[in-house]
Amino acid sequence: MNHAELIAVDWGTSTLRAALLGSQGQVLDEVTQPRGILTVKPGEFATVLIAALAGFTRAKGTFCLISGMAGSQQGWQEAPYCPCPTGLADLGRALTWVEPGQTAIVPGLRCEQAGIPDVMRGEEVQIFGALDLLGLLDLKEATVVLPGTHSKWATVRAGQVQHFCTYMTGEFYALLRQHSILSRSLPADDGPLDEAAFDRGVSQALSSRSLLASAFSTRTLALFKQLASDALPSYLSGLVIGEELRAQDLTSIAQVVLVGAPALTQRYQRALGQLGVSATGVGAQATWRGLWQVAKQIQP
Repeated sequence: MNHAELIAVDWGTSTLRAALLGSQGQVLDEVTQPRGILTVKPGEFATVLIAALAGFTRAKGTFCLISGMAGSQQGWQEAPYCPCPTGLADLGRALTWVEPGQTAIVPGLRCEQAGIPDVMRGEEVQIFGALDLLGLLDLKEATVVLPGTHSKWATVRAGQVQHFCTYMTGEFYALLRQHSILSRSLPADDGPLDEAAFDRGVSQALSSRSLLASAFSTRTLALFKQLASDALPSYLSGLVIGEELRAQDLTSIAQVVLVGAPALTQRYQRALGQLGVSATGVGAQATWRGLWQVAKQIQP
């Protein structure tokens, strides 16, 4: 890539994040705006992006690389999914060019398990960025977990994402928290993490046959005053995260790489600890490093 600088953009559903990167991938400047794709009308994506980048000091024509939902059917321009297994070089070859030579969108990934498709957009960049930051790009095999509304568990082997699976953990927490009978027992705000209640929720999930059975314990523990109201959100969080872990085969996994916000990755570290699995957390910088790595794959 014959560019001294790169504009890296993470354009999601609700937020637009951008960073100006130097020739070694270092962050020179950053901006975050509440201009996710759902706030942008068709035909206005270029205008919104130009306005978001107005504060950056950069050379004219600096290359811009975008990941995330900007490449979805509801985004700026659809970037077709790359089939797994996919590596950095594959992403570099499959970019969707919005402005040839100047602005491109990174494709998401797709895989199939038992004939059922699964997809990700934006996480593929974070996976490679996190592994690069930790010096693990050349590792024989790695398990990368991206907690969130729709958590992703990805297996990376020989520098390629081999397969992944999506778990609607965060969304199920929100549904149970706000729209189920459990909401009547829970306080208005989540409050700080109650570690003991969270650990109890994880343990309950791991020993239960199903979240369909264990979730109701949130109500009964409150009903019989075995858990204080303020502890219930942490307990429920432990239940849903524990259910996600219960679905995994962790017997051959020595270490997990977690990518996400510190408050959330710390919960997963605690939960994995109950199973004797160590985990290393990487934050938002994984996106910038991943986009920088993808940009390096582009042939001049």
